Amino acid sequence: MTTPPKRPLTLRDVSEASGVSEMTVSRVLRNRDDVSEASRQKVLQAAKRLGYVPNKIAGALASQRVNLVAVIIPSMSNMVFPEVMTGISRTLEDSELQPVVGITDYLPEKEEKVLYEMLSWRPSGVIIAGLEHSDASRAMLMASGIPVVEIMDTDGQPIDSVVGISHRAAGRKMGEAIVEAGYRKIAFLGTKMPLDHRARKRFEGFTQALAKAGIEVADHEFYSGGSALAKGREMTEAVLSRTNDVDFIYYSNDMIGAGGLLYLLEQGIDVPGQIGLAGFNGVELLQGLPKRLATMDACRAEIGRQAAEIILRRSQSGDADPSPTRIELTPMISPGDTLRVADS
Repeated sequence: MTTPPKRPLTLRDVSEASGVSEMTVSRVLRNRDDVSEASRQKVLQAAKRLGYVPNKIAGALASQRVNLVAVIIPSMSNMVFPEVMTGISRTLEDSELQPVVGITDYLPEKEEKVLYEMLSWRPSGVIIAGLEHSDASRAMLMASGIPVVEIMDTDGQPIDSVVGISHRAAGRKMGEAIVEAGYRKIAFLGTKMPLDHRARKRFEGFTQALAKAGIEVADHEFYSGGSALAKGREMTEAVLSRTNDVDFIYYSNDMIGAGGLLYLLEQGIDVPGQIGLAGFNGVELLQGLPKRLATMDACRAEIGRQAAEIILRRSQSGDADPSPTRIELTPMISPGDTLRVADS
């Protein structure tokens, strides 16, 4: 893992990288119009390449920080990230640090803008979802000089510390359980693919498990929109209309899985005898369904808690020990009522 720089970047760093004076750099970054276009482009390109973010705290030294923790996540529209936020908030509530949230909608360009704005206020740390970032976002994080914790995913190379699960391993584990239960005509339905890298990795692990058993995915349906119950119904109907011998459907999350379950029950289809189902995330809100959906807990609250603890520890120690931390949690399968018990 890469240790972040000991100090934030300064105007001098941008000046040296762009070949213009610090005064010119300052004018460009303050959007002054008394700078040539050629010099402006040199400064902006150098700043982006380095990951430089201006300090918006008027009169503050470049090294000064405020008692905020930037939490950058893709969405608050489902039950996944609110639970992460609960873990973060409860851990920080008795400290001086306060979390502030930025939403990216799974868009790399929006992540850049949110990160740029938040880092300009010199927070005490960053908690950011995922390991995949644009070059510009990665440069800003590496140059920030503050603790960075990437969360939710451990399948990749973190910038600093990381807390999460292996989504490839989670997909493999579910695939193995489905095969062991005797299902053979298996479909996969996913939303926000391929923007949701974690769902993509679960699909990769899932297909690897099936391939090891000599099974190919019978059908799949990807949708770039949200994870609503209605979308789960639509996608399930679409797959079964063209592949009518499917005996199991693995969904990228519980919400579309719940929609699929309701559709199948309305059609009088025996679940899990005729068609088995499984989702992902272990959303407690769905426990009131006619059948408990098979799922896998993504350890969301625990991920939030441990990420906040890393930021808090590093903040309190003044970065005396900046060594990156790697924490990989192990999600467990809950078979519910929609996955046959093996050999039953």
